[in-house]
Amino acid sequence: VEIDCHGGVFVTQRVLETVLKHGARPAEPGEFTKRAFLNGRMDLSEAEAVIDVIHAKNNFALKASMNQLKGSVAEKIRGLRDQILDAIAFIEAALDDPEHISMDGYAEELNRQLDPMIREMERLIRRSENGKILSEGIRTVIMGKPNAGKSSLLNVLTGQERAIVTDIAGTTRDVLEEQVRIGDIGFSIVDTAGIRQTEDIVEKIGVKKAKEEANDADLILYVADSSVPLDENDREILSFIQEKRAIILLNKNDLQTCVGPEDLRQAGAKQPILSISARREEGMEELERVLKQMFLDGEITSNDEVVITNLRHRTCLEEARTSLCMVKQSIDEGMPEDFYTIDLMEAYTKLGYILGEEVEEDLVNRIFEKFCMGK
Repeated sequence: VEIDCHGGVFVTQRVLETVLKHGARPAEPGEFTKRAFLNGRMDLSEAEAVIDVIHAKNNFALKASMNQLKGSVAEKIRGLRDQILDAIAFIEAALDDPEHISMDGYAEELNRQLDPMIREMERLIRRSENGKILSEGIRTVIMGKPNAGKSSLLNVLTGQERAIVTDIAGTTRDVLEEQVRIGDIGFSIVDTAGIRQTEDIVEKIGVKKAKEEANDADLILYVADSSVPLDENDREILSFIQEKRAIILLNKNDLQTCVGPEDLRQAGAKQPILSISARREEGMEELERVLKQMFLDGEITSNDEVVITNLRHRTCLEEARTSLCMVKQSIDEGMPEDFYTIDLMEAYTKLGYILGEEVEEDLVNRIFEKFCMGK
């Protein structure tokens, strides 16, 4: 029952107290959605999409969640399960009635059938990285030497004076985090202390924190000062980001420059290098273009595309893929056909976890505990 009455909060509260006094109780978090799942009105992936819609942080996340709510993930998973079930049914029938159902050549046929299923699972798993970006945003750390323009860049990206900017090197001592949207992508931007050798105890702590944040980042924006020569601090940063996803921003191009992209390449830079001026807000359009190319890669712009945004779903897909690979291994090693069904059934079960058709009660309760009241 939902109650809609006239008056303000006080009147609503008195009506609610009266209803509860006569035996009603407030709905638990997610109870309406949970009842729909338990009564077969929606599968578990669709139920989880409800909370994803509520928490969507950008347009891409909303589209992906709405598609999942409409059954896009369920349709894809059911298609894979049907193919696996057909294979299990054929093997079981042939083993029970070998006189009428021949298994001759079936191992090779099954091997061919498994390849597109495994490729489809791998495609969904790869795209789940985009799903993480959709649901959580890209954790981005700004790194660089003191006074390179890191805080100025943060202020440009946020559109407000969030960080203190001075000509004094080492102004930023602690971590400052802001939520930013660049185009349709959500970013959690972290400004950190400048990286340099220092005897200042507080600044040392800030440098240590900066490196810790950068280790956990999805993306590093390395801000290099083009108006001063590269030094050991720059080379330390370049070595640190060597194998990381990063963009190098050659800042202060409005001043007389003495460092160019070729100098950074000679120092070991492998990542994209952009020339910008944070003070004049120049180069931001190119930065947006590179970010879209780096993370979206044209793969999640379609409303019809299935994108896995849930870590639980990704884990189930990885386990199902492993089971199908084990079937292929059994075929290659010439194992008896009844060995195939063990791993095929395991894959079928793992995919069923996504839909809630093979799932424990404790997991269901844990999922719906995350919902808000009245959903």
